Amino acid sequence: MLEASNLECVRGERRLFAGVSFRLAGGEMLYLQGKNGSGKTSLLRMLCGLTPAAGGDIRWRGRPIGKLGDEFRSELCYLGHQNAIKEELTPLENIRSSATLAQETLDEDAALDALEQLGLLSRADLPCRYLSQGQKRRAALARLVHEKRALWVLDEPYVALDAAAVELISGLIGAHLQRGGLAVLTTHQTVSVPAAAQRELWLGADDAVQ
Repeated sequence: MLEASNLECVRGERRLFAGVSFRLAGGEMLYLQGKNGSGKTSLLRMLCGLTPAAGGDIRWRGRPIGKLGDEFRSELCYLGHQNAIKEELTPLENIRSSATLAQETLDEDAALDALEQLGLLSRADLPCRYLSQGQKRRAALARLVHEKRALWVLDEPYVALDAAAVELISGLIGAHLQRGGLAVLTTHQTVSVPAAAQRELWLGADDAVQ
């Protein structure tokens, strides 16, 4: 359902990568790897339609994402390296406002359930500026508990998490794949995702899918 063909990324006078091609079908995960500065975040942003490619083509369900607009975005869940939470809002307010922005319905009980699974129920009504970095990351990731969109693009989802939280998030990704979803992620940690049809792409290593 997701296909990239001969993608190229240029920053200033430097070409970060070229010739990146892959295909992902339902139930498959692409694990993106490479050294710092190899263009991993840039590639993820290209797949979301947030950064234009210097060359190549990205298609969702056989159609260019640039022509799909909101139709594509309605099936996309993007979690960047930054948490994208509002410090003055509580975890409960953040997760519900994220759902509202995505034009989804998430009632308070479902939101509290997500926060409980991420170990934040006791912090649900505390402004996020008072949380630790790990707690802020978990507040951002709580949206994945009830997330049903088909394509998940996750930039370093495990950063600042303890072992228990890493295991929980990998389980959520695994459940998403078992439902027929797709995932593209990058991480510096070695994490096993349950029942994942996992493929790897190393940027800077001939830009080829392994």
